[in-house]
Amino acid sequence: MYLRLATRAKASAITVKPVRRSPRPALRAIAQVHLCDSSRGGVLRYTAGMPEERGRVIGVGGVFLKSPDKQRLSAWYGEHLGIRQDTHGAMFPWLSRDAPTREHFTIWSVFPSDSTYFDPSTAPFMINYIVDDLDALLAKLSQSGVRIDPKREDYDYGRFAWIYDPDGNKIELWEPPLPATDPAAWTA
Repeated sequence: MYLRLATRAKASAITVKPVRRSPRPALRAIAQVHLCDSSRGGVLRYTAGMPEERGRVIGVGGVFLKSPDKQRLSAWYGEHLGIRQDTHGAMFPWLSRDAPTREHFTIWSVFPSDSTYFDPSTAPFMINYIVDDLDALLAKLSQSGVRIDPKREDYDYGRFAWIYDPDGNKIELWEPPLPATDPAAWTA
């Protein structure tokens, strides 16, 4: 796609070329924008993310494992991999590429094997994904025939819902609250 910009001195052109599209829909397509200024004879290259539709996974919010000996497994991960846990697990902070001032956390935690939190899934693990718009994602998944748990939970640290993959693994979806500095969180 080409866009011509007229200036008083000389014409310039902006060329937008897709350079990489991910086969996974949760990853953004990247576009390379070339600004050709004929008055300067140079090319400015700028890489930017293409706009994405709301209702998608934006990160991993948690990895949860079951163990018949929670203390032993937790100690093993602490000793050999440096994953030290408190009562809620280990927290790994990270910054979003899309919003570098917004801090997220990925929780890693071991549950006792008799925990019912993963039910009805029989898998010894559960993944939590951070989503940008829980309602939009659930609407898309419903239209696609994905099995959705009717249970919802709302807390001051976010909204939660659960779905199941084709193998019956329970997946937790988490929409963290918007920070107060985000204009989308402001109300009139």
